[in-house]
Amino acid sequence: MENKKDNTIGWFEVYVEDMQRAKNFYESVFRVELKRLPNPASLEHEIEMLAFSGNMKSYGANGALVKMPGHSSGKNSVLIYFACEDCAIEESRVKEFGGKIEKSKFSIGEYGFISLAYDSEGNMIGLHSFK
Repeated sequence: MENKKDNTIGWFEVYVEDMQRAKNFYESVFRVELKRLPNPASLEHEIEMLAFSGNMKSYGANGALVKMPGHSSGKNSVLIYFACEDCAIEESRVKEFGGKIEKSKFSIGEYGFISLAYDSEGNMIGLHSFK
C-alpha cells in the first residue's frame, strides 16, 4: 500500500436498523452494488456489514452499512457527503426509495453543489457534485 493520504477519511460506517431496506435505498439511489463483508472474528457479537465498492488497500474514503447491537441509526452527528456527477440525479431517487429531502440542490460557490437528505434509516446524508 502506498503511504500517501489523498483523502483524510479512511473509512465510514452508516448504522442501520433494517439492513435490507438500507441496502435497497443505497443501491437504488446511487446505482451501486454493496458487497457482504465477513463478521470480524474478534467481535463477541454478530454484525452485518455491506460495503460500498472501492480499493480497501489504499487511502481514501470507503465504508459500509453496519447493523450492530447497541448502535442505532438516525441519532448521529457525522454527515457523510457522497460524490455525484450531478447531485440532482441522486436527489431525484431519494423519496422513491424511502428517504426524505432536507434541502434540495444548492450552490456552495466555487466548491460546487450539495443536497441534504435523510436515508431510509433516518441518517442525514449529503450529496455533492461540481455541476
